[in-house]
Amino acid sequence: SKIGLIPDSGGTFFLPRLIGFQKAMGIAMLGDKISAEEAEKMGMIYKAIDHANFLSSAEAIAQKLASMPTYGLALTKKAMNASMQNTLEQQLGLEDEYQMKAGASNDYREGVNAFMEKRNPEFKGN
Repeated sequence: SKIGLIPDSGGTFFLPRLIGFQKAMGIAMLGDKISAEEAEKMGMIYKAIDHANFLSSAEAIAQKLASMPTYGLALTKKAMNASMQNTLEQQLGLEDEYQMKAGASNDYREGVNAFMEKRNPEFKGN
């Protein structure tokens, strides 16, 4: 709003849902710069990482995600993204659908077997 335009690219839709209406309104109206640490505290971002550790932190997160059941992660991401516009009833239906898909996956079976056998799982993404 500082230059006479409004927030765009979905900013007026997503920001209030991420951080609450009052904080979003303040940011949109005043146009103050927000540090990464402030963005983390407000819930705008998952985690602020300092510049010196950025690459190693990103690689560690990527490796962790790659070692997890990627099919289940993909379904989780789809469900979380859909939650922003779904009603509770729609979201519960979607969760049921995706849980059935995840429960029929080889990754789920591997996760349960690894737990029962007290070993680390070896997920394949299917």
